[in-house]
Amino acid sequence: MYIEKQKFFVLGLSKSGVSAARFLLSKRAVVYVYDDHSSEKIARSIHELTGLGAKTLTKEEVSSMPDVCDALVLSPGIPIDYPLAVAFKRKGKAVVGETELAARFMRCVSVAVTGTNGKTTTVSMLEKILQQGGVSAHACGNIGAPMIDYCGLSETEVAVAEISSFQLETLQSFCPHVAVVLNITEDHLNRHYNMDNYVYLKSKLLRNSTGTEYAVLNYDDPIVRAFAEKTKARVLYFSMHERVVGAFYENDALWFGKERIMPVDDLPLAGVHNVQNALASIAVAKIMGVKTADIVKALTEFKGVKHRIDQVGTFGGITFIDDSKATNVDATLKAVSAMNADTVLLLGGKNKGYDYDDLFSALRKTRVVHAVLYGENRYSLLKSAQENGFSSVSVCDGFDFAVHVAILRAEQGQTVLLSPASASFDEFSNYEERGDRFVEIVGALAENADESKANYVDDGKDGSAQFNGRMEETE
Repeated sequence: MYIEKQKFFVLGLSKSGVSAARFLLSKRAVVYVYDDHSSEKIARSIHELTGLGAKTLTKEEVSSMPDVCDALVLSPGIPIDYPLAVAFKRKGKAVVGETELAARFMRCVSVAVTGTNGKTTTVSMLEKILQQGGVSAHACGNIGAPMIDYCGLSETEVAVAEISSFQLETLQSFCPHVAVVLNITEDHLNRHYNMDNYVYLKSKLLRNSTGTEYAVLNYDDPIVRAFAEKTKARVLYFSMHERVVGAFYENDALWFGKERIMPVDDLPLAGVHNVQNALASIAVAKIMGVKTADIVKALTEFKGVKHRIDQVGTFGGITFIDDSKATNVDATLKAVSAMNADTVLLLGGKNKGYDYDDLFSALRKTRVVHAVLYGENRYSLLKSAQENGFSSVSVCDGFDFAVHVAILRAEQGQTVLLSPASASFDEFSNYEERGDRFVEIVGALAENADESKANYVDDGKDGSAQFNGRMEETE
C-alpha cells in the first residue's frame, strides 16, 4: 500500500477503527470516517480524528465512497458481506481490517492465537511468560489493544496477538512467526452461516506460513489437528491425552518433550481448559527460548483474566463468579466443569445462531442445580431445557432482574455463576460491560447487607461477606 497517495474509508469507529484511522493519518493518507451509531464515545473519537485531519461524512455520502476511495477499512464488528464492502470489492478496491493493515507494517516478532475459546487467557499467559523470560512482549489484537498500535515495536520485541474469526475475515497477508490454534467448536454461526466457513476462517491464520514459521496445534481437537496436513509451518502439538511432539499432560504433570515442566496442581487456575491453555503457552515459550524456571514462575503466579471464571466475591456464604466472556456453549460447559460447589447458572443474551440442546443435555450431569434464563434468547433456552429434561429453571426478562433471582435461588455454600453461552448485544455493548454490571449488582447487595456482612473479608466459613470488588491482578 502506498498510503501517502491513497484515500481510505474507515467504517466503524470502535477501538480498532479509531486506531486504524489514527495510523493512516499519521502516514499522511486521506481518511474518511463514519459510524452509523451515535454515542458520546464515538463523538469524542470523531472530534479527535477530525482534529488530526480526517474527513467526516453524512449518511447520504457514504454510498459514494467506493467511487471516491481506494480502500475500505472495515471494523471487525461489520461482516465481510456487508453491502458497502461488497460494493468496494465489485470495483476492485481493497477491503481490509485494522489487523490486516497492521500486518503490512509490523516488523516485530509476532505470536498469534486463535480458537473458539481460551484465546484471551492464553495470550495473557504468554505475555506474562515472555516478560518473565526477559522478552519485551505486548498483548494486543482482540484482547483490547489494536495490533496497529504496536507497529512501532522493534525487531527484538514481541506482539502476542489474539485473533478472532471476525478479524480473520479481512486478513490476507499476516504471517505470524508462531501461530496457535487452541480449539474449534460451534460459534458465530449467525455471522459465518455454517461450520465449514468458520473452520476455513480459523485455518487462514496458517495460510501464509512457510517452513521458517511454527504452528502450535491442539492434538486433541480433530479439526485443529488436521490443520497440520495443510500448513508448511513446523508443527508442535499440545495434548491432554497423548505424548506428542510438543507439550503434554502425563502423570499429573505438564511436560515438554522429555522435560517435566511442573506439577499440574501448581497451576492456580481451575479446569481442564486452563491446563490446555498452559500447555499451548509452554510450547510457544519453548519455541521462543524461554527458560523452564521462568515458565514455571509465570504460570504459578498467573491469576487469570477479567470476566473469565473470575471470582469476584462472596457474601451470605454464596460465591459469585463472573464468566461473562463465555459467549458460546463450549465455553460455558468448561466453566461449569470447573465448579466445585452446587451452582446457580445465569444463561442468556443474544443468540449466535445455534441451539442449546447439547448445553442442557450436558448440564444434567454437572453441579448446576438451577438455571436462570434471561435475555433475547430466553425462550430458545427454555425450549432446549424442556426438551432435554432440565426442569429446574427460572425465566426472566432483563439482566438485572435475572441476577437478583439467581441470588435468591442460591443457598449458603453454593455458587452463582454468570456464564451466559450467548452474546451480550441485546442489552450491552460487549461482554465486558455485562460482566461489570454483574459485579456492580453483587457489590451493591454486599454493601447493603447488615454490618457484619458488609465490606468484611475473612475465609467466608461463617457466612460473612467477602467482597473485594474484583481481583485486579490481570488485564
